[in-house]
Amino acid sequence: MTRPPTAAQRRLIDSADPVTGRLRGTPAQLAALVGRGLAFRHPRPPHDHFLTPAGHRLRTPEQAETEGANPPGAGQAEAHGAGRVFAARIGGEERPEGGPARAREVHSAWQGLLELRRMTNPDGVVDRPCAWERGHLVQAAALALEAAGHRPAEGDGEDGYRVRATPQPDAVAVRAPDGARLRACAATLEGAGWQVGEHTEPRTRARYLLASPRRA
Repeated sequence: MTRPPTAAQRRLIDSADPVTGRLRGTPAQLAALVGRGLAFRHPRPPHDHFLTPAGHRLRTPEQAETEGANPPGAGQAEAHGAGRVFAARIGGEERPEGGPARAREVHSAWQGLLELRRMTNPDGVVDRPCAWERGHLVQAAALALEAAGHRPAEGDGEDGYRVRATPQPDAVAVRAPDGARLRACAATLEGAGWQVGEHTEPRTRARYLLASPRRA
């Protein structure tokens, strides 16, 4: 049975960049994490080290939250700002913060995600989702929408988008108040490297999107 990481290794994991998973430590510390399968060394210069999916799962609960059948309301797309955890808006949050500060946080998180694509996609492309996004579907889709300026739904209202997990392991559902805004969300996700299809709820006849990260 694999021994759990030491306290020092846990501190290193918890202090990794919250969006990219980039690690900072001594060569010996980083090599130890690689040996445990919790980190990998990027093959291209500057050969930085990043958390593997196993490493991400060991992070603190607030940082490591991922979407499940019932995703948390805040979305938990990990990115620190002003001593708190950045949360991509998945829709349904009560009285979400806005204004210039929020816009800067969203922009920074999106740029960090593009950098993660560049560093971790095998061919270094930024127009296709990376492994982190495939492991955090709801958060990644919501960040793409919010970064493009779409408005998330507030509380129980129907004034914006909602991103939710689905029984399909590689797809999320996106709903919007009307057809025009639903199509705008589809165009944004397609531009961000997602495959998108429009569907109809059999019972309510409401239209929604199914979106999954494009792999090629």
